[in-house]
Amino acid sequence: MEKFTIHARAKATLSGKSANAITGVVASGNLEILFERKGDSLDVTVDVMTASHGYQPVWEAVIKDFVERVSPGGMHIAIHDNGARPDTVLLRLMQGARLMEAQS
Repeated sequence: MEKFTIHARAKATLSGKSANAITGVVASGNLEILFERKGDSLDVTVDVMTASHGYQPVWEAVIKDFVERVSPGGMHIAIHDNGARPDTVLLRLMQGARLMEAQS
């Protein structure tokens, strides 16, 4: 397993009042993403644990795209990956952000 942390800065905090959310399931070709609200900071911290070694630049690009699209300031995100494709990662990130916003 490869583990690393990606730090980003959002333009705004993520709306909603939900303290946490979960999307996905760790299974063949998928991943689980846990969202946790960490206050009104613009900082975004993403801890990645993946079975696919050597893809940190791809992860960084996907997280950068997600932060630019959603602006999830104040979030700690933990990703447990089992070989998901980048489009699946982005889909699960978007789903998690919507869950955090919907539960207000």
